Amino acid sequence: MQEPLLVILANTNAVYELALDAIHQDKSIQELALARMTEEKIDYDAVYNGVSEWTLLPSFDHPSNSFACLVSGTGLTHKNSALNRQMMHKAGNDVLTDSMKIYQWGLEGGQPERGHIGVQPEWFYKGTGDILKAHNAELELPAYADDGGEEPEVAGVYIIGPDGQPFRIGFTTGNEFSDHVMEKKNYLYLAPSKLRNCAIGPEIAIGGVFKDIEGLVEVVRDKKSCWSQDIKTGESNMAHSLQNLEHHHFKYAAHRIPWQAHVHFFGADAFSFGKGIALQNGDTMRVHWKGLGRPLQNKLSIAGGAAALVTVKTL
Repeated sequence: MQEPLLVILANTNAVYELALDAIHQDKSIQELALARMTEEKIDYDAVYNGVSEWTLLPSFDHPSNSFACLVSGTGLTHKNSALNRQMMHKAGNDVLTDSMKIYQWGLEGGQPERGHIGVQPEWFYKGTGDILKAHNAELELPAYADDGGEEPEVAGVYIIGPDGQPFRIGFTTGNEFSDHVMEKKNYLYLAPSKLRNCAIGPEIAIGGVFKDIEGLVEVVRDKKSCWSQDIKTGESNMAHSLQNLEHHHFKYAAHRIPWQAHVHFFGADAFSFGKGIALQNGDTMRVHWKGLGRPLQNKLSIAGGAAALVTVKTL
């Protein structure tokens, strides 16, 4: 059942601050949140539908320093994603692409026994906290982009403690939004194809279990659904365990800087580009995962005109 009211927490301006306090006080976030609940409540329906004076922010970020929030992801974790890559880049019907090889490595060694290290997954960088958009915000396609398409995913949200220990806050619905036309030209263009804005929210499931999650992704055009598909994620539907994905993200010392915030996408099971659909200006992308709150939806906004040359000045 959907919660009709939002409750204001005392002495709390952001999830990031709540997580900091939980670390300092050696308490769970749930415990702190329950203790800080006030009598002030807000109509969630109005906020969610964008008809309130209150506006939703991304479900997690660094509230004062976007550079201290690293947004990244892990690809080739789901079979359908790997198959889509195979179709994009195959040289022949019987030739496995490097993408499919990495996926198969994950099947063979991505879910090691507890306490052991498994095979390295694919990893990509998306940007800093500036690229995070909220529910109902537009996802912008810049003039230099070839395309833009939804990628329905679950993202883990994390904070690093004072001694470099990573803490998982929970999971949130995500639209990882990428440039698949650029990626299709050559798989080495994967890195720049990911440098786009993305959306998370509207809610975080604190704690939670990342085992078997079902959902639905949909593209709405002119108030009518033009494509939708059932989707699955979680360890039961992926080549890698959560433990393995988290290890290979946080093994890097640069990803364990005290008080750093992280939003890490865990991969997509399906996206409209794989079905030959090109999104149009004004299309609404909707992602819903059961158990992670209300659906996340964002409209596509395509920038007009030609790409502008960026020049560098000499000091």
